[in-house]
Amino acid sequence: MNKISALDLAQALIRCDSVTPRDAGALGVLQQALEGLGFRCERMLFEEPGADPVDNLYARLGDASPNFCFAGHTDVVPVGGGWTTDPFKAEVIDGQLYGRGASDMKSAIAAFVEAVSAFLAGGKPAGSISLLITGDEEGDAVNGTKKVLAALKARGEVLDACVVGEPTNPLKLGEMIKIGRRGSLTAKLTVFGTQGHSAYPHLADNPINRLMAMLNAITAEPLDKGSAHFQASTLAITTVDVGNAATNVIPGTARAGFNIRFNDLHSGKSLSDWLRATFDKVASPDMYELAIKISGESFITPPGPLSTIVADAAKAVTGLTPELSTTGGTSDARFIKDACPVCEFGMVGQTMHKADERCSVEDIAKLSTIYLRVLQSYFQATR
Repeated sequence: MNKISALDLAQALIRCDSVTPRDAGALGVLQQALEGLGFRCERMLFEEPGADPVDNLYARLGDASPNFCFAGHTDVVPVGGGWTTDPFKAEVIDGQLYGRGASDMKSAIAAFVEAVSAFLAGGKPAGSISLLITGDEEGDAVNGTKKVLAALKARGEVLDACVVGEPTNPLKLGEMIKIGRRGSLTAKLTVFGTQGHSAYPHLADNPINRLMAMLNAITAEPLDKGSAHFQASTLAITTVDVGNAATNVIPGTARAGFNIRFNDLHSGKSLSDWLRATFDKVASPDMYELAIKISGESFITPPGPLSTIVADAAKAVTGLTPELSTTGGTSDARFIKDACPVCEFGMVGQTMHKADERCSVEDIAKLSTIYLRVLQSYFQATR
């Protein structure tokens, strides 16, 4: 059995311009590598009205339990401008691998595979190894990991532990493991009034004044001071729109958008109820509309065997003791946490989603070694 090169595989994956929801051959590249290691690979295409169809890959080696899973995504965000290299050429320049997805997170997926190939050189696991790879993490996450997990559950297939390869490290490999994430609530507020002449405000009903009062009511005080494993929840107003080009017209409608990143002191429902109750104190319900989307609840896998295995592996390779954190945005771990213990550890995330996204070639090799140690420790501990 030939050992897989994480660098070579990362380059092959980056050369697939798999901007969400396009696959562009990325899953095929990965499937070929995994089948060469003896994995049974299953492509799972999901679709539903109002969302792009998305292809996913579930690969498993072995039938016995426990089933250790590596999870991640091959889709990437749009390129944007400002690149000094071809974002899909996957060039190595001064020890850095450049390309869209180098950090987030094709290099980590490649490191999964190299680690598995090195592990198998010492014999098959006393259990199973699987990879759950979606093409819908950077998009709406409608036809990706969530549906793969549902399909596995429906046929009685169990994941016992999972490491997600998101770029968790701020500046140096080994700094941070994510053991949870904050929830995310996005809201669009539309406030109604009565249009009129600005010289006769008493004949109009200015919705901007009401909108300002409503926004002030939800931003005047902090939502909380944080909890044992989470930083304080945040509420950020992201847009205020009137669209009024006239200087002598009071508009009839005003709109705002905001996002709440919330910890485990709240739920999407409790925050939705709080928003409506707070707004109702300022304006009657017929004076506004509130559209809310909750993309994920807060969650945590308390420090335990899985995070200890990953932390010990990272320290052994990098010399750093990782912080167990819940900071940052959302990830597909928010779905996986309902199936099994999960934590996230991957590349340095300093350039993710930026022009000239890149990662250290040395870090790719180190990450592969860390994942190998994780596999060795996990299956040693579960014998």
